[in-house]
Order: sequence, then C-alpha cells, then structure tokens
Amino acid sequence: MIKKNRVGAIIQTRMGSSRLPGKVMLDLCGRPVIHHVIDRVLESRLIDMIVIATTVDKKDDVLVVAVNNYHPRVVSFRGSEDDVLERYYQAAREYGIDTIVRITSDCPLIEPEVIDDVVRRFADGEYDYVSNVGDRSFPRGLDTEVFSFSALERAWREAVLPSEREHVTPYIRNHKDRFPSAEVSSSADYSSYRWTLDTIEDWRFIQVVYNELYQGKSYFHWLTVLEVLGDKPEIVKINADVQQKTS
Repeated sequence: MIKKNRVGAIIQTRMGSSRLPGKVMLDLCGRPVIHHVIDRVLESRLIDMIVIATTVDKKDDVLVVAVNNYHPRVVSFRGSEDDVLERYYQAAREYGIDTIVRITSDCPLIEPEVIDDVVRRFADGEYDYVSNVGDRSFPRGLDTEVFSFSALERAWREAVLPSEREHVTPYIRNHKDRFPSAEVSSSADYSSYRWTLDTIEDWRFIQVVYNELYQGKSYFHWLTVLEVLGDKPEIVKINADVQQKTS
C-alpha cells in the first residue's frame, strides 16, 4: 500500500562524467561514494524512501547492482540518459512519490539536517518548490530542492527547451509566477565552500575530509566539517580554484 503524502529523495546518478568519469563508484574509506550519499540521506527523519535514478545505458549496470538490496528503503529506477526531467518524472510516478527531494550523487557531504529543514519549509507553506540553492548560502554540495509531484508533472508536460529537459528544475525555477517558491538560508554565508565532487581536486578534498572525520559510519555533521576546515584552512585550498560547470 502506497503511503499518502509520500516523501521521496530521488538521487540522479550515472557513470558518465565529463570531468571525473565513474566518480560515484570511487572507493571512499572502503566503500563507494554512492553508498556514503545514500547513508547520509537515510539519516533524514522526513524521507520515506530513496530512489536511485540512473540511465538505461549498460555502463550504469554497475550502479544498479551497487544499490539494489542495499537497504529496504532504497530502490532503483532506469530512464532516459539525456532527458533527466523525463527520468525524474517517471521515477516519481513509478513509486508514487508526492513530495520529491532532489539530491545529486556527487554530494558525499550532503547534510540530513539541512534536507529536513528544506522539507519542513515546503510542508509548512503553500509552495510548489523550496530549495537552498537559489540565493546560495550553504556550501556547494549541500544542495537540496523539494517540489511537489504536480509541479514536476507540469514541468514535464510544458518544458521544451533542451536546458529544461537536461536538468530537472530550470523550468520550475524560471517560472516562479506559476510555481509558488521559497528559499532556505543558513545563519551565515558559507557559499564560498565547495564540497561537491566533480574534479580530481574535489576528490582529493573529499578524501581528506573523510579521513579526518569518518569513523566507520557515514554521518558526521556539516558544522563539524566547518570546524575542521577552520582549524586546517589548507584543506579548503585543495579545490578552491575549481570552476563550477554552468551546465
């Protein structure tokens, strides 16, 4: 029986990457990156299930093997490689998800407490879309977007530009007159920090952070990461010069 008002995190992932191919299966403290991402999302108190949304390409078979039977609340879905909006819509439809939490698999420092803050803001208002990425104040890598299935379905039906199909939420974000929206901000501006995994420099940064804080379980608080970086500012410099991709 499908739960009414089911909240589901859909984590988009694939083995292809222009700057760091296979990054989500890299070995991080003895386990693949994707498992760390999943474990941190599982720490959320408000998410009912996690869908790993990958592609039908054979090179992504390894991802399905890695996540199937990993945890009772984790399932996989395979869809379009290029039309990610289509993949998200079909995944949400397949599993009866009413509230979608968008997470990307290149965020092994994703913070469950931040996820829950965004979900609560969404639940507390008459919103179609809530995120912490519009007016960025959290470190890049803690990105969380929450939107209704009805908003996703409308975007899926109406979006026609390639840029609106290759990514999930541009159509919603570009039409705020149609989708009531809100932003969640941190108490201070940490937007200069880069905690995402896209380049070899990012990989070295993530490895150092995990070597500092990982003790056999994935979850350590994002504020603890800030404390470590404050004590050891040389770690921040590892990937400080990496330019974020614009697409």
